[in-house]
This record gives sequence, structure tokens and C-alpha cells, in this order.
Amino acid sequence: MTGASQVRNSHYLHCTAPHEQAPLARLNELLNALSLREMALVEGERVIDIGCGLGQLSRAIGRQVGLAGTVIGIERSTDQLAEARRLAALDGEESLVDFRQGEATGLPLRDDEWDSFDVAHTRYLLEHVTDPVAVVREMVRCVRPGGRIILEDDAHDTHRLWPEPPGFNRLWEAYLRTYDRVGNDPFIGHRLVSLLVQAGALPRRNTWLFFGACAGQPELLAAYVDNLARVIDGVREPILSLGEIEPLAFDSCLESIRDWGQRPDAAYWYAVSWAEGRRPESE
Repeated sequence: MTGASQVRNSHYLHCTAPHEQAPLARLNELLNALSLREMALVEGERVIDIGCGLGQLSRAIGRQVGLAGTVIGIERSTDQLAEARRLAALDGEESLVDFRQGEATGLPLRDDEWDSFDVAHTRYLLEHVTDPVAVVREMVRCVRPGGRIILEDDAHDTHRLWPEPPGFNRLWEAYLRTYDRVGNDPFIGHRLVSLLVQAGALPRRNTWLFFGACAGQPELLAAYVDNLARVIDGVREPILSLGEIEPLAFDSCLESIRDWGQRPDAAYWYAVSWAEGRRPESE
């Protein structure tokens, strides 16, 4: 449920403001281990991470591929990019990633960098663009023949809180409608394999990355609940503009979500869609 706006006709709805970056960073840290496990990177690989946001995953990729490898992180948002560089410098990891400002449909690569990457990766970006095939097509172009294209994104209908907080289903449905009102797809996770094929890649595998927590994991559950509440609150005005939920009902439901996180039987269920393809060896 996080990501970065990477094309000019994209409409990114949440987690771009500076005050939202800290919880975004915390959530990314929770998810990075799952992503890295599935990426199965090899030392020395060349990787491009598109829509890298605050760069934690890009830097983790850099640690995986080592000094013999190369990682380029592409981010459109200058605020996100500045924070990514600041965090890297704070941890003494400036050399792990070459952070560049640019568009997902016009990657800022030199002529000799095209057709050269072993892996092109993006996470939580395609749900926020109106032409996701164009983004994936660019990813196919930048990897070598046989190189891997890895897509991670949301299918928001896999999201469940149980027992459901009062009014949550209605609020969540309104949240999803803020996507299609600007031409985005909140269920794009189900389309990832299709996007690979449309962009000219050969699909290799797909899976789900589960993330969630229950009351028996209080710190982890609190992090997910806090992120969810912030995401929804961040699109308060677009939700209210639909005219389906009154401001008082919105505030009440948001409070019920936070209260729900204290229940002894609370369970948060979600799954990130994952698909991997390869660029054909001969075209």
C-alpha cells in the first residue's frame, strides 16, 4: 500500500508528504525481507529499482549483490529522493545505490546501460499509473536478454481486518473508488502476469507475499494499523468528495480502526501480488 509517483499522468494518493515518510519507512522495513527472499538475488547482479521511494529496499538489494554488483534506484519525487539520499548517508551507505531522479516511462539511463540489467524491479508503483503496460515495457527494455522483470503490487480486495471494525467495509470501498476516479486500478495485483505478457516478457512465476499480524504480535500489529489509518486519513478529501460518507462518519470509522488494534482477537490479513518474467533470449 505504499509506493512513489513515477509518471507524469500518475495520480499518487497517499504517503508523499514529509510527515508521512517515517511510517512509510517503517512499513517498508517490515516488507523488505519478504521481497528479498523472493527476488533471490545473486552477488554481482545489476539491478534497477523503479519507484524506489525512500530507498530502503534499494539499499538492501545493494547489500545482497555486493560490491561487484550495481544498483540504480529511480524516483520521480524530489522529496522522496532527497530523503533516500539523506538516509543512505546517515547509515554510511551512499555507495550502495546510484539514486537518480526520473520517470518510469522515460528511465534516465545512458545508452550503454540499456539492455544491461540482470533484474528490473518495481513495487507499489503500477497501481498508481494510468498506463502500467508502458512502465513494464520500459523495464523489459532495460534488462538483458534473459534478464528478469519483477513486479510487486496490490490487489486491495485481499485486505481484511477481522473482526471488522464498525463501518470499515464501507470506508474501504470508498477508498478504492478514489483509485478508479483518477484512472488507476486498485486491483492491479491480479493483472501482473498479464502486464508482463503485454509488455513482451515471458511469465515465469507468480505468488503472494503475506503480510499481517494479530493481537499476539502487538508491536507489529500496531505498525500495520498505524499505516492503514494514515493511508486512509491521507485521502480524506478525495473520499469525502465522493459524497457517500459524512465527515463525522469518516472520523468515527478512523477511530474505530485504531481502537480495533487493541482487541485481543484482532487479526490483520493482507497479501502483496508478485509476478516474475524474463525478457526473451531472442526477439
